[in-house]
Amino acid sequence: MEEELKCPVCGSLFREPIILPCSHNVCLPCARTIAVQTPESEHAAGGGGGGDHADKLSLHSETDSGYGSYTPSLKSPNGVRVLPLVPAPPGAAAAPRGAGPASSSLTCPQCHRSASLDQRGLRGFQRNRLLEAIVQRYQQGRAAAAAAAKCQLCDRSPPEPAAVLCEQCEVLYCAACQLRCHPARGPFAKHRLAPPPAHPGAPGGGGDGGGGKGAGGGRKLPTCAEHDLENYSMYCVSCRSPVCYQCLEEGKHNKHDVKALGAMWKQHKVVWDQINHCTLKLRQSTGLMEYCLEVIKENDPSGFLQISDALIKRVQVSQEQWVKGALEPKVSAEFDLTLDSEPLLQSIHQLDFIQMKFPVSVPPVPLLQLEKCCTRNNSVTLAWRMPPLSHNPVEGYILELDDGDGGQFREVYVGKETLCTIDGLHFNSTYNARVKAFNSSGVGPYSKTVILQTSDVAWFTFDPSSAHRDIVLSNDNQTATCNSYDDRVVLGTAAFSKGVHYWELHVDRYDNHPDPAFGIARINVVKDMMLGKDDKAWAMTEGGVSKGATVGVLLDLNKHNLTFYINGQQQGPPAFENIEGVFMPALSLNRNVQVTLHTGLEVPQSVKQPKLPNN
Repeated sequence: MEEELKCPVCGSLFREPIILPCSHNVCLPCARTIAVQTPESEHAAGGGGGGDHADKLSLHSETDSGYGSYTPSLKSPNGVRVLPLVPAPPGAAAAPRGAGPASSSLTCPQCHRSASLDQRGLRGFQRNRLLEAIVQRYQQGRAAAAAAAKCQLCDRSPPEPAAVLCEQCEVLYCAACQLRCHPARGPFAKHRLAPPPAHPGAPGGGGDGGGGKGAGGGRKLPTCAEHDLENYSMYCVSCRSPVCYQCLEEGKHNKHDVKALGAMWKQHKVVWDQINHCTLKLRQSTGLMEYCLEVIKENDPSGFLQISDALIKRVQVSQEQWVKGALEPKVSAEFDLTLDSEPLLQSIHQLDFIQMKFPVSVPPVPLLQLEKCCTRNNSVTLAWRMPPLSHNPVEGYILELDDGDGGQFREVYVGKETLCTIDGLHFNSTYNARVKAFNSSGVGPYSKTVILQTSDVAWFTFDPSSAHRDIVLSNDNQTATCNSYDDRVVLGTAAFSKGVHYWELHVDRYDNHPDPAFGIARINVVKDMMLGKDDKAWAMTEGGVSKGATVGVLLDLNKHNLTFYINGQQQGPPAFENIEGVFMPALSLNRNVQVTLHTGLEVPQSVKQPKLPNN
């Protein structure tokens, strides 16, 4: 059961566990480390929704090394991958005093679902008191068992208490004997020293009496999360959460179906009648079932109802792996937990037989399906499968990609899928990819390396999701005009931070001498004024533009400059120099102008340079 009591982030036993909306648990200190905050000022600077697109850009732009949502992330001790905190850029100014509150979110490290935090922050998530109590009893039992373990090499009488266990030698050592007989050098350098083993029965305390905590054990009554001085007394069936009398008086639950807490607890405890006869077998077969028993033993009605729905879902998923056919429910649909001993015992025996017949070893080499591997613009898609007649189980795959310049491989995807698309890579670059499978026995060998070439030119359109609301797009988002007499900004769907890129904009309509602006901008540019009026855009606003004219934009990020063309003629030297960062094609116009975008164009001959070979 120990794995059920470990946090997926830190890999240690839970400390102050909270329940996420996806029903998974995480330590409160760990939740603080993986919460992501975006100041409201950034949203305001983005002209409405700019912050969201900034987050999107950080996942899909070339600045992030081109790995999209599969950007290499931290790996916790138990193998769960979690997104790291993004540090503030060097020299960034602190948020001004009195600035608006931060918009926070938390991503579950197990299922990767995001949850927004309200003004209460992490305190808005419910505390998993049942899990906290089980962890506390488990630690007490393990400490007692560790204290009873004695050194096996001591010449004293009685022997000293054991401090470590060598998993290779299978010998218990006290601190003195470990330094003398098992130093961390020479042939012992690779041996793994672990704490003394805990007693297998420590967590439960034995029997069905709730782990030594009876109804009269003096347990502190849980208080309401909204009202610290009130105890839980009722259960809201509509919200599926315990409530206090003050919650009912404030009106939040006055129209909901509310029942007495004790009555609901007794109704749900009917599950005891179905699992008592197979308790011992469940403990031997799965840690999840043992954890279920510990939860049911807890004499905490509100805590039990707090996690019962999520626990039922987990048991149902586990049950489907053991039982071939569907089981008929024995209790009401509100608490649909059905455990029948006969199919379960039969499945357990079958699992033992399969394991003896096919010893588990590392998975074989995955086979890349080259007919399904392809590139599109600056994205690559890879597909693979396991060889036929492979009896070794596969728990997941690890996809690795180099940096497009002959550099080292890095993990870009870890999961069970056999098809993966990586966005935001560099244009006109050659990437090498490989994949390997893993299971409980270890990691298998790499597949053959496949070479993929991204497009040498960029194909993109105007982006309707980031455009000002007055912008009107047509022709598959390639033609733009505006409903307002004021200048409004629209961006392209591509983002550039490397290479040379060229695109053109044809002026279809030009009435009453408007002032359209052509150029580039950052994702959070202000979109309700002419392009180039703030420090987040670089644009050409006048000079030779009329109906039928074609404006060319040349962004050379190798030389860090921006040059403009009109009807194929370069307009003097580069208009802007020393530009660095991530840029998007941009255009500002009003209702007197209509412009059509043309992409996928070769750069002008005057700036073409031979491509250097990859190292």
